[in-house]
Amino acid sequence: MSSRQGSDTRMISIIIPCLNEGQGLQRCLSDLQAMRSAGHELILVDGGSRERGLIAKLEPYVDRLLYASPGRAQQMNSGAMHASGDVYWFLHADSRIRDGMDCEILAAVGSKPSWGRFDIRLSGSHPLFRIIERMMNWRSRISGIATGDQGIFVHCRLFEQVGGFPLQPLMEDIEISRRLKRLTLPVCLHGPLVTSSRRWESKGIVRTMLLMWMLRFAYWVGVKPKHLARLYTLAPG
Repeated sequence: MSSRQGSDTRMISIIIPCLNEGQGLQRCLSDLQAMRSAGHELILVDGGSRERGLIAKLEPYVDRLLYASPGRAQQMNSGAMHASGDVYWFLHADSRIRDGMDCEILAAVGSKPSWGRFDIRLSGSHPLFRIIERMMNWRSRISGIATGDQGIFVHCRLFEQVGGFPLQPLMEDIEISRRLKRLTLPVCLHGPLVTSSRRWESKGIVRTMLLMWMLRFAYWVGVKPKHLARLYTLAPG
C-alpha cells in the first residue's frame, strides 16, 4: 500500500487532463485511490468530453473535478491553479500506476525544489515496444528532456517559476522540460510507469515512431507548434 515515509507531511497533487477517455481513465483513477488514502490530492480536468455523464460518474474517485478549454497545456495549468500540494504530478489518462510511486517522488524532490520523471514501459507485447521504450528512456536521460507519458513531477515553486506549461497545441512537455532544465536537471526514476501503446497500435508502430521523430526534429529546428499539431492530426491511422 502507498504510505508517507516517516513524518513526511508533504502532499502531491496528481493532475490528469482528459478528453473523451474510456476505460483507461477509470483504471488510472482506480490505481491512484491508495495515494488518495495516503493523503495526496487527485485532480481530474476535463477538456470537453462528449459524455459529460460518464465524467460526472468519476467524481467520487477524485478530490476535484474541473472543466477547462480543450488542450492539454491549458487543462494541466488549470489543475495546477486549483492544486494544494507541494509537488505537482502530471499524468496521462491512460497511465497505469503502482503503489509506492508517491514515496519515490517525495524522496526524489528532497529538501529543495526539483523536478523529474519516470522511465516508461509501453503496454503492448510487440517486441518493437521493448526497443522503443528503451530508446525513449535513454534519450530522456541523456537530454534531460521529459515527455508527458513519463509522468512529469515538479515542485510547485519551480512550476510557478517557469510560468507553468506554455499554451501551445503540441510539445508543451518538451518546452516546459527545456525551461525547468535551465534551473536544475531532472531526477530520472526507474519506475516504470506503464503507458498505453494504443496510439502506436492504431497508427502503426513504425509509422508512429517515424512521425514522432519527425515532429521532434521539426520542433528542434524551430517549426511552430501549431503547424506540428496540424501534421499530427492529419497523420494517417
